[in-house]
Amino acid sequence: MLDNLKGHFLTVVRHRRKVREHCFKAGIFWRGLWHDMSKFSPTEFIPGVMYFQGSRSPNEKEREVIGYSQAWMHHKGRNRHHFEYWTDYNTVTKKLEPVKMPDVYIFEMFCDRVAASKIYNKENYKDDMPLAYFMRAKQKRMIEKETAEKLEFLLTMLAERGEEETFRYIRKQVRRNRVGMTRWRGFDMAKVKEVGGQDT
Repeated sequence: MLDNLKGHFLTVVRHRRKVREHCFKAGIFWRGLWHDMSKFSPTEFIPGVMYFQGSRSPNEKEREVIGYSQAWMHHKGRNRHHFEYWTDYNTVTKKLEPVKMPDVYIFEMFCDRVAASKIYNKENYKDDMPLAYFMRAKQKRMIEKETAEKLEFLLTMLAERGEEETFRYIRKQVRRNRVGMTRWRGFDMAKVKEVGGQDT
């Protein structure tokens, strides 16, 4: 159990450090500083230690053992960079449905997914891995349509153009959002190759 404690703690710390680096590159500094702080709460940290494996999220093992992940349910309710947070009851259908994520949390979600891929794949990491992971569950995911398209847009840009151009694009979009220009420049999956280095 001591090895699990050390392994889980270091994984969380490394992940937060990597996300922080990405958020700084993306121009969303505060999101990087506050990212995943709930993982140090007892509700998340203790199961993280108990089900630590090192090659995948302990939440997956917790689900296999008890049928659900209490740590994940706690986490998704406190961290707005997870699309699962963004669900609510539709006033017309009276059903729980996904709602659109604000851009700043989409950018943090992108940083989070890339960091997680780097942490778990270690030296085998390649820029197309976060997109491949996202696409594997695309048809089963309960996520608002435009939110999913924006995330896929960024992950595709990463796979095809690399980190430098993708973070440059995000920084420009962050600046545009600050002055009320919320429409993403070049936001068209078919034109993703044209967008990377354009100025705003």
